[in-house]
Amino acid sequence: MPLVRGMKPPAVQEQGPTTMLPVAGPATVRSYVRMLARRHRRGFATVIALHSTATLAGLVGPWVLGSLVDSLSAGDARGRILPAVGWYLGALLVQSVFIGLSRLRGSILGEEVLADLREDFLVRSVALPPGVLERAGTGDLVSRGTTDIDRLAKSVREAVPELAVAVVSVVLVLGALVLTSPLLAVTSLIGLPLLLVSSRWYFRRAPHSYRAESAGYAAVNTVLAETVDAGRTVEALRLGDERVRLTDRKIGEWVAWERYTLWLRSVWFPTVDATYALAVLGTLTLGGVFAVRGWIGVGQLTTGVLYAQALVHPVDMILRWYDELQIGQASLARLVGVREVADPETDPESRPDGRRLHADDVRFGYREGSDVLHGISLDVAPGSRVALVGPSGAGKSTLGRLLAGIYAPGRGRVTLGGAALAAMPAERVRSEVALVNQEHHVFVGTLRDNLRLARPDADDTHLREALAAVDADGWADALPEGLDTEVGSGGAALTPAQAQQLALARLVLADPHTLVLDEATSLLDPRAARHLERSLSRVLAGRTVIAIAHRLHTAHDADVIAVVEQGRISEYGSHPDLVAAEGPYAALWRSWRDER
Repeated sequence: MPLVRGMKPPAVQEQGPTTMLPVAGPATVRSYVRMLARRHRRGFATVIALHSTATLAGLVGPWVLGSLVDSLSAGDARGRILPAVGWYLGALLVQSVFIGLSRLRGSILGEEVLADLREDFLVRSVALPPGVLERAGTGDLVSRGTTDIDRLAKSVREAVPELAVAVVSVVLVLGALVLTSPLLAVTSLIGLPLLLVSSRWYFRRAPHSYRAESAGYAAVNTVLAETVDAGRTVEALRLGDERVRLTDRKIGEWVAWERYTLWLRSVWFPTVDATYALAVLGTLTLGGVFAVRGWIGVGQLTTGVLYAQALVHPVDMILRWYDELQIGQASLARLVGVREVADPETDPESRPDGRRLHADDVRFGYREGSDVLHGISLDVAPGSRVALVGPSGAGKSTLGRLLAGIYAPGRGRVTLGGAALAAMPAERVRSEVALVNQEHHVFVGTLRDNLRLARPDADDTHLREALAAVDADGWADALPEGLDTEVGSGGAALTPAQAQQLALARLVLADPHTLVLDEATSLLDPRAARHLERSLSRVLAGRTVIAIAHRLHTAHDADVIAVVEQGRISEYGSHPDLVAAEGPYAALWRSWRDER
């Protein structure tokens, strides 16, 4: 039977298959916590040793007062008061010093553990396969790296060291109470049954509720991020009201879990406070009876009541921080969850053997049950040039992202050298295959720093060669400080065409063997684009190039052309063969020639 009847947990609405990153199970979380404890065992041992000394010093005061009460009761207090005051003050001084030292070391330990946790999460996150991140979306990963880290910060900085300290304090105080009077040690536990029952009721509900609360916030973050990122599309398709309703529903679900966890705390906290009062009251009352019957002395009663009172603070710390750890545990499970994604480095299927790119019966959809690509198979030989052409909305860019390892196919496989491309770590994918599209970003910093993102060890000679390869050396040399010119927000403004050339220069420096070019020269005028493509052709010699283009001169220069229509490859062959076939490509070619 539940401890109380009242608020019920929010109902969980049925939803489609989740795309969020996994949440670690209890076994994984415990294993990770043990690993952190081993990594920082010296820090924990130092904190516990310092606070044990402080606790032992704190036990001196009640013992001195109890002895003084016994002396006063026996009428033999002459010459005992001043030494008692000296012992009391000395113990208090020692306790204060060591508490300060333990808190200092505890804070340092918390920061070190938190730094390790952040670094572990970041290292594992950037190593995730691009397909996994694409399916999860930005909202989930961002909320884990921000909100969950922030929620866990308090637990790691304060809860973990103080919880260890509180457990040590309870053990030492109970030991001192048993040595003082076993009877009083029993009476101090009179409130324990109520404490155990109420805590069991609370902690059976709290972990799941806090995890649901964190997941609810992540869902809100995801919906908002998607709406902002696709703001123009939302306006164009008049989806504003629908997105607002979806956001309101997600916020409502999150707030419902917030209210439920608040209700759990409002029931449990007063019950815990009642057990503290019951323990001190029981010790004082029953201890008084024991003293009247002569089973214990008045001094023992004084010491015992003070020790029982001293138990309140560490027990309260244990429960309070354990409750805080429920929030932290939910966030930790989400952070550690990225470790449950199969490590691409240890997966033999993620290691390519060769450079042949192959798509086998690939299907893909942005929504469940609504495919954009329908059973596409494509074999790209190393060093060949393949052009993907077709009408807008046919699925060319989607296919390009699959071939570049950005998306993972819903069905079928995309392999590079026999290895699943979507299962490779991001760093390996980018070293093998690079995607350049119309979306370019100029980072805040110097032009040199922007270029070195692709190759950190490149010297100025290599940087200038890369700029020259994409016809960008002219405007780059004309900048006020050349490669040292600050660009990006707050610096020298680059035109969209220059930003596109900068992205292509990075591509030259990255030097991947396979390139996917999705309208990579679309922001340049046709004549400049044609000149740049001729310049790039010299740089790209010997590489595998998959070009997605509306300007069909790119297709004309390709070894083979794949015509994509309605998510399928309708034609495949060389330019002369397809023109002679008088099919969809021939119609596109004639239309493009007529427009020129």
